[in-house]
Amino acid sequence: MVELSPPALDSVFHALADPTRRAMLRSLAAGERNIGELAAPHAMSLAAASKHVKVLERAGLVRRRIMGRSHLCRIETRPLAAADDWLRFYQRLWSRSFDALDDILCEEPAPSARSDGESS
Repeated sequence: MVELSPPALDSVFHALADPTRRAMLRSLAAGERNIGELAAPHAMSLAAASKHVKVLERAGLVRRRIMGRSHLCRIETRPLAAADDWLRFYQRLWSRSFDALDDILCEEPAPSARSDGESS
């Protein structure tokens, strides 16, 4: 199991809370991108895109390297694995709760249908 300290996990969820940053990560899943490529689908300035990338970097989700004037970004999956581990705990909890509810519902007899039109 991959583990991150609570503050690190908090920064991952904070970074993932923004739809633009999630879209940037999805783009980076296909390969390395420069800041301009990350900004383009969102019609935002390079400065605004760079701010989003900085949040992703602080969370450990992105690594940036500089080649000349280009800032190239790539995804880092380890923090995502830690977030997934954290979420899976709650997924198992929910699954057990739904399984228990299913067991209860399957044990209850179905209400009998009255054919004579009388109500109780």
